[in-house]
Amino acid sequence: MDKELLKASIIALRDCLRLQKNESLLIVTDTKLREIGAALRAAALELGNDPIVMEMEPRSRDGEEPPEAVTSAMMHSAVVIAPTERSLTHTAARREACRAGARVATMPGIRRETMIRCLGADYYAIADRTKRVTERLTAGKLIRVTTRAGTDITLPIKGIKALASTGLIHAPGEFGNLPSGEAYLMPVEGASSGVFVVDGSMAGIGSLTGKKPITIRVEHGQAIEILGGAAAKKLLEKLEPLGAKAFNVAEFGIGTNDAARITGSILEDEKVMGTIHIALGNNMSMGGTVDVSVHLDGLVKYPTVELDGAPIMDRGKLLI
Repeated sequence: MDKELLKASIIALRDCLRLQKNESLLIVTDTKLREIGAALRAAALELGNDPIVMEMEPRSRDGEEPPEAVTSAMMHSAVVIAPTERSLTHTAARREACRAGARVATMPGIRRETMIRCLGADYYAIADRTKRVTERLTAGKLIRVTTRAGTDITLPIKGIKALASTGLIHAPGEFGNLPSGEAYLMPVEGASSGVFVVDGSMAGIGSLTGKKPITIRVEHGQAIEILGGAAAKKLLEKLEPLGAKAFNVAEFGIGTNDAARITGSILEDEKVMGTIHIALGNNMSMGGTVDVSVHLDGLVKYPTVELDGAPIMDRGKLLI
């Protein structure tokens, strides 16, 4: 067993999920991330737990539901950890498991290097930072994001409760990514407008470093135009078969993990402190009404973020 990966897996279970010996633990993985699933199983055994591992075929896109047997097992487990190639975060299976009281950690697209680097971070410091940003967002009414690359978008958020993904998933029904570190919320449905330029990375596509960015024009909370090079074409190919709901502006988030780096894996990229991300598709996990089997985050680098006219980020420097 890879010792560094085993150490990171122990941190995930012992510290982030606070796994107890007598709790039922379900590890949901797939054929692409079998190595991570095996490391988590070894870590659970070392902690004195008796884990169950379920391996499925990789889903075709982020937000696609797992097989019914996996959903049922998730609902009957105290703790679920899911290293899968595609995200289970915004699925009915995850929501049902949390409603049943499970603590759920999703790890979409996790890579060995990300796990080792980011799970060694100070999660109590990240949690404190994330909660402070979350409180400010919850109290706000209007976000404006601008960048030198061309982003200029407003996202109304009045009355919306922001969520803190701290990496500490300790209470029944809680969920989040591992590694984590973001404050996020859904904008008011049908109200966002402007342009955002995805120049960091795009979920399901990868890093855009050295490539033509994706320019997305938004009206009334819908992406009405997606322009750019090959990455923009790929994004359209993922969204168009699912209809108008897939173009919904679903999420605004701020990264708060100072150990995270832009790697091309959105799991880590969207946590990078000094970045923001805007997602298209499903917003059900944030209290919304748009139910579609896709949720794709686009990372924006060096943003200036104003909340009700006051800056909270200046060209990538978090001011909170």
